[in-house]
Amino acid sequence: MFKPLLAYGLVLISALPGPSAAQSPAPAAPTSAAQASPPPAFRSAMEGYKPYTEEVTVDWKEANDTTARIGGWRAYAKEARQPQAPQAAPPGDARTAPAKP
Repeated sequence: MFKPLLAYGLVLISALPGPSAAQSPAPAAPTSAAQASPPPAFRSAMEGYKPYTEEVTVDWKEANDTTARIGGWRAYAKEARQPQAPQAAPPGDARTAPAKP
């Protein structure tokens, strides 16, 4: 039982490349300061930050009156139930297709 496993292990180990074949020589360091690349420019994580601003809200009584005027919660439910874009008709079944003349 162990001999086949040993044979498989030896085959796998022999297929691995040697450590010297996998390594490539390190690139040479630049000899002068002119050849060296410039350091990366600093960019703050806070760049473009917009502080929090309180949103203007409607009085709750006014919001309730508006909701009641347009039909209550059922109007919002109907709005959510409607599809966003008109759907194309699904392709008909071959049995329901009109007969060809």
